[in-house]
Amino acid sequence: MDCQDLTLDPSTKTVVMTRPIFGGNAYARTVSRNARPQMATVRPKTFPPALKDDTRKGTVLSVEWKVDPSSIKLTVAERIKEEAEGLKLEDAEVVVSGGAGIGGAQNFEMLWELARIMGGTVGATRRACDEGWVPVSLQIGQTGKVVSPKLYIAVALSGAMSHIVGCLGSKCIVAINKDPEANIFSVAHYGIVADYKEVLPALTAKLKELLSA
Repeated sequence: MDCQDLTLDPSTKTVVMTRPIFGGNAYARTVSRNARPQMATVRPKTFPPALKDDTRKGTVLSVEWKVDPSSIKLTVAERIKEEAEGLKLEDAEVVVSGGAGIGGAQNFEMLWELARIMGGTVGATRRACDEGWVPVSLQIGQTGKVVSPKLYIAVALSGAMSHIVGCLGSKCIVAINKDPEANIFSVAHYGIVADYKEVLPALTAKLKELLSA
């Protein structure tokens, strides 16, 4: 479950399944040598959608499956539906994400303003969510959501591997951090070494100017 990479070993004709473990700090490669069929689930947004091929045809088989109620070990005690307002994080083409360096809930308003101007939404690291600055529903990473927007703006976040696995599929990552050694720069396509409190207002003002021109 929760695989982030699937490859085929041609010598054994088995699927090699790679999934994160230990909070995203390591990866395990698993094979199912004897069991058939081989099955795996993948994280949403981990792989780009396949191109449509009308020449491929499939056969749908109906299988009647009966489960003995006495064999079910799990009981659903409660279902809680997550209420989301506006654009869903997983569907946004622009995500402005903040980390521990944001410093507080009130400072996230700068991220929201930039995201609204660009038609996107806001995400956050686990640390920012744990601090209560933003709802847990905005958490991106190993224990949160996986996103792959066209533009991912990482603001004042260090770039822990547990967070990077949630945004690595982004088409373009722009990092803003005053620490030039921050790990987020290792995966960013563009980087700005500066205090976000100086960069975001200037960027927001310039975008407003361009949109009103």
